[in-house]
Amino acid sequence: GGVPPATDLVLGATAGCLACFLTNPLEVVKTRLQLQGELQAPGTYPRPYRGVLRAAVAVCRADGLWGLQKGLAAGLLYQGLMNGVRFYCYSHAEDAGWTGYPGGTVAAGAVAGAVGAVVGSPAYLVKTHLQAQTLSAMAVGHQHNHESISGAFKSIYQQHGVVGLWRGVTGAVPRVAVGSAVQLATFTSAKDWVSERQWFRKGSWAAVLAGGMVSGVAVAVAMTPFDVISTRLYNQPVDADGTGKLYRGFLDCILQISSREGLLGLYKGIGAVYLRLGPHTVLSLFFWDKLRNI
Repeated sequence: GGVPPATDLVLGATAGCLACFLTNPLEVVKTRLQLQGELQAPGTYPRPYRGVLRAAVAVCRADGLWGLQKGLAAGLLYQGLMNGVRFYCYSHAEDAGWTGYPGGTVAAGAVAGAVGAVVGSPAYLVKTHLQAQTLSAMAVGHQHNHESISGAFKSIYQQHGVVGLWRGVTGAVPRVAVGSAVQLATFTSAKDWVSERQWFRKGSWAAVLAGGMVSGVAVAVAMTPFDVISTRLYNQPVDADGTGKLYRGFLDCILQISSREGLLGLYKGIGAVYLRLGPHTVLSLFFWDKLRNI
């Protein structure tokens, strides 16, 4: 508390971008794992990506070492927009006293996350397209073949207009709303809990990191199904009118994945999700918390 919402917007965006730069390689791996075997029964498709470490090696072999930073510019743009707006809205909720009510932290985190997801959706769309692109022998999911971040935005706008830039937002809103609610609620509670038991001094970096690590586990478990759905909706090919060729929407995506890939299909890449979300949660909230104190 004690930080103006406008300042929190800048601090949240800065924290998100710093965390993104360090965790983007895991985002690339996560995207490939989630698109692998799309709408195919388990065991019936080739698996060029097997596990987080081997998938990272496969990405390097196909795209070079820099391939692990594919979509970085779009990722930074997304994190800056989404986290800036998210922490701005959450800061307003804190100032208004809403987080002091039972369930207020969860509700404020969910609403703040949903608003941030809508604002950052075009950047996430382009990020997903760029991170999925690779050599044909290693390709999973639809290949959009953009040459750059600016070329991707231009191509999508020319083909489908402004509305096309927000394609997939129906998957992004529940994804970030759930993730944000769980993240902010568990981070605050865990940080206070370890401090109350005097395991770590209140306000110390160790208390902040402990809260972030607990939060990362909770976010990965709650968020992975929504993350898979979001990745699929963003990356799917579309008709000339912008209608998805694979999924009609959020609920249809859930039903198709569950029926064709099994319920575990909704948890594809959970290892990469945690290995990415764990550090990202720790780093973004650590940076945010410390920047606020400064």
